[in-house]
Amino acid sequence: MKATALLCSTTYGPEHPGGAVALPTLWTWKRPLREVVTCQDLKAIGRPGQLPPLSCDQPGRPSPQRPPRMSNQDLNITAKLINGGVAGLVGVTCVFPIDLAKTRLQNQQGSDVYKGMVDCLLKTARAEGFLGMYRGAAVNLTLVTPEKAIKLAANDFFRHLLMEDGRQRNLKMEMLAGCGAGMCQVVVTCPMEMLKIQLQDAGRLAVHPQSPASAPASSRSYTTGSASTRKRPSATLLAWELLRTRGLAGLYKGLGATLLRDIPFSVIYFPLFACLNGLGFDALSGKASFAHSFVSGCAAGSVAAVAVTPLDVLKTRIQTLKKGLGEEVYSGLTDCARKLWIREGPAAFMKGAGCRALVIAPLFGIAQGVYFIGIGERILKLFE
Repeated sequence: MKATALLCSTTYGPEHPGGAVALPTLWTWKRPLREVVTCQDLKAIGRPGQLPPLSCDQPGRPSPQRPPRMSNQDLNITAKLINGGVAGLVGVTCVFPIDLAKTRLQNQQGSDVYKGMVDCLLKTARAEGFLGMYRGAAVNLTLVTPEKAIKLAANDFFRHLLMEDGRQRNLKMEMLAGCGAGMCQVVVTCPMEMLKIQLQDAGRLAVHPQSPASAPASSRSYTTGSASTRKRPSATLLAWELLRTRGLAGLYKGLGATLLRDIPFSVIYFPLFACLNGLGFDALSGKASFAHSFVSGCAAGSVAAVAVTPLDVLKTRIQTLKKGLGEEVYSGLTDCARKLWIREGPAAFMKGAGCRALVIAPLFGIAQGVYFIGIGERILKLFE
């Protein structure tokens, strides 16, 4: 037996960390010299798990094909959807009580039941218990995953569609990408908020006499009777009653107001985040640090949230089906804005602005943190 030294040129494909580079490799092959070294012999030399299979092209013999794998684009989209969903679940769990306070503060008219966010949370905890602060959370936790996934994935999709490489900053294109993301997400956002608001506001109406003409007959039973026998609303029952009495349009009441809020929000948020996050870009790692991405997401979210608060107040008032005694009923967006200005003054348009900033900032800070960590990519690697 003699050892045969073979000098092979192994070419690594684009998926290899080193890129497409031909490296000469010295292999030692212990076979009789008279034996012919075949293509399969060359493949057997490599150590599994360390090097990609060698490619051996011979006339009349096709190169072996690798099993089909998910394309990089498919992996990216799936990972973005997972990241958006995880970020939404974690964020909603953390900040939902503040969102409940925001809804109740925006809906109260005339004599204030709540003096502010802290007063609202304390009174809610005393009257309804700790879980009372999470009324409507089940709806959000169920639908926030597709909502945030659509929002973040749509923005990335439009960025790559409108810009050459998706990285070169162009303010107009980034604003258009944000606009597209805002339009896509309302498919889920509008019915989610419609159901969530009814559940969140039920506790306020329990201590505020309800106007008998403010709600449809199907929903009046939720707030009638004594406090001990009052029936808590159910998201499933609310959705069914709205579909039965008003059709699909019942779930999409306030769609115009939702679009007017979410499109400007996305137009402001995404370009602002890209600008702030770019300030911490590290050439070595190819991205900003985790802390910088988190702070950038919080800052951009806060600014965008406060900027569109007047539109959020109008949307909340329009989507609330049941009103307290003496509270206004609105026929549309213009009617709501006019009555709000005349009866409550300009300050009413900023009700819940602080709560909204405290809700949105962590939500998008967490979202950018999840994207930085790459939870979606890590999950997909487990199934490869």
